[in-house]
Amino acid sequence: IIPYILLHVIVLYFAKSAELTGVRAEPIVLPTPISSQELWQQLLQLHLLDNQVVLAVRQQYIAIGDQVSVELQEGDEVAVLPPLSGG
Repeated sequence: IIPYILLHVIVLYFAKSAELTGVRAEPIVLPTPISSQELWQQLLQLHLLDNQVVLAVRQQYIAIGDQVSVELQEGDEVAVLPPLSGG
């Protein structure tokens, strides 16, 4: 048996994501290592969410569908935000 470590993160929902989930924040426990994109896949299993979002982890924005991903750390807050508009 290979032991694995559990990771605790807080997911913060904003705008339409908060409306769709019915919550503004929820704690999530995940196996490690896990990336922001893998977390997104977990969230899709828990909630009916719109793919038109951006995740923010440690002040870094990650668009869903991008190849960029961040490995999550214990205690991270992950924000699910509406897409950012340029300007």
